[in-house]
Amino acid sequence: MSAIVIAAVIGVNLGLIFLLLAAPLGRRRLVASVSIDAGMERVWNAVWPLGPDAGWSGEILSAEPIGEENARVRIGLSHEGRDGKPIERTVRLEAVRPGEGFCLRVESDSALDDVFWENFRERIELSERDGVTRLSLTQSDRYRGLAFLAFRYFRLRRHARGLKRWAETGRKPVGGLFEHPVTQLGFAVLSTFLLWPFFGLTVQGFVLSSCLTLTVALHELGHLAAFRLMGHKKVRMIFVPILGGIAIGGRPYDSRFEVAFVALMGAGFSAFLVPVAVLASTVAGAAGYYYAAALLAVLAAFIAFFNLANLIPVWRFDGGQVLRQICGGKFSLALAAFTVLGAFLWLGLFAGFDPGIILVVGAVFAVLSLLTAGGAVRPRHALKSVGRLEALALGAALVATFVIHASALLWAWDEYRRYRSGRAPVVAVVSVADRDTLAARVGAAHERAVLAEGNAVQA
Repeated sequence: MSAIVIAAVIGVNLGLIFLLLAAPLGRRRLVASVSIDAGMERVWNAVWPLGPDAGWSGEILSAEPIGEENARVRIGLSHEGRDGKPIERTVRLEAVRPGEGFCLRVESDSALDDVFWENFRERIELSERDGVTRLSLTQSDRYRGLAFLAFRYFRLRRHARGLKRWAETGRKPVGGLFEHPVTQLGFAVLSTFLLWPFFGLTVQGFVLSSCLTLTVALHELGHLAAFRLMGHKKVRMIFVPILGGIAIGGRPYDSRFEVAFVALMGAGFSAFLVPVAVLASTVAGAAGYYYAAALLAVLAAFIAFFNLANLIPVWRFDGGQVLRQICGGKFSLALAAFTVLGAFLWLGLFAGFDPGIILVVGAVFAVLSLLTAGGAVRPRHALKSVGRLEALALGAALVATFVIHASALLWAWDEYRRYRSGRAPVVAVVSVADRDTLAARVGAAHERAVLAEGNAVQA
């Protein structure tokens, strides 16, 4: 793969990341409308925050007016806050037409900073014809990036359809089809086939795309395990074809240690698996099972490369999140970031990558960090600070994770070079791709996979 093609692939992925995460979209309006075979009164009792059926979906646990005019309402939600208690939200109701519609804006939220809601507005309108109620839900807000806009759009549609089902049948909505495990498994399979052409439409290419999909799944599984260890009662993983996966916890983060631990465990979990894959490949090769050894070697290489890329000290990546939590000031953060980045550059040069490609990739990640910086959702109250011993432990874990994955990657490249020189039949399965081509493709896939990393819990 020529330098021009590599630059083009990286540029396209960079543009995609900017569009999804950081592109200023201004104010956008989302609308979801449904026709409900039920009377207006029944629907109104469900959408009005103080209505007797306001808890139809299980999302609203309580609602009480503030003052005598019912213009402000304190709502208790089923979602857990960082303290394990229900999130409370104070809303102001405006332009109220009893039984027909109203406007709503959020004044305060016990989990998120008020800045998050300052441009948010929602309007609910009802109309009836021939016994059928027409419900229209409209939300407007200012957005940066298409990702959160798309999330809000599908969530609004799901809410409207769930209300229709409840009003017509009396049954509460269950988990969405999109998040069902069978659906997610299907998305993982679909992602494998969509990635296949990037590695060549051959058996070897399919093996490579399968290894990349499995690598992404193991990485997100590490985040899920970390959420559980930090006390999250509900966790889930959403597989987005080609773009990667999203691990979502059950509540907002409570401390900087929690943020860093969850971020690090994506690569940390795989660090326990890489030595096993390397050892198994070595044993299989010594026993004469060359294709099994090749498959395990490729899997180890993918896991090592993908997770190392995730540890690069860029704002949205896991490595950047860890450093931001454990470094006390801007100087120490900059020093740590340049130290880690220097280790990556040394690793690339030691492995034999072209210095020009290394410089281009480094520049791309630097630009990416600038484009996505500052877009995090701010909590209402500052996270608990990380202790000195906790910071040292996290720093040591970061170094250990880097060393393990770097060692596995260097071992895989050495096995590849041995194969190309005819001294070992270990990685025949990747004979269709040279080292730089494979690295560029995995790197491009990794850039897409990190689009949703960072603030999924707060959002």
